[in-house]
Parts: sequence; structure tokens; C-alpha cells
Amino acid sequence: MSSSLTRTRISAAFVGALVGAAAGILLVTAAGAFSVTVSAAFAGLALGVPALAGAVVGVAVTPGNTRSNLR
Repeated sequence: MSSSLTRTRISAAFVGALVGAAAGILLVTAAGAFSVTVSAAFAGLALGVPALAGAVVGVAVTPGNTRSNLR
């Protein structure tokens, strides 16, 4: 059972990172559309920070992490 939970957390972190990276890509694209000069550092942070945050949120909200007592 522990192995199943670990796989669930890993896949949730992966999906969260993908969603975060997609948000970062949209941020970089929007900055480019407004003719803002996008440096490599900005692009890296714009992709990395949302991806990391998405991974953390993905792990935090896996189906096994609920505080409610559903009966």
C-alpha cells in the first residue's frame, strides 16, 4: 500500500510540475507579446518557479491527503 501511495505522489508531483511549467510558458509568451525583453534568467525563473510550486501542490493535494472524515 505504501508503494501505491508513493507512486500516486510521484505522478501527482509530475502532473503538478507540468501544469506549473505550462503556466510559466504562458507567462513568458505574454511577456514577449507585450514586447518585454525576456532574458534567459527570467525565462528560467518563469518556468522553474511555477513548475516547482506545481509539484509541491501536486504532492500536497493527492487523494490520500484529506482531513475530512467521510463516512
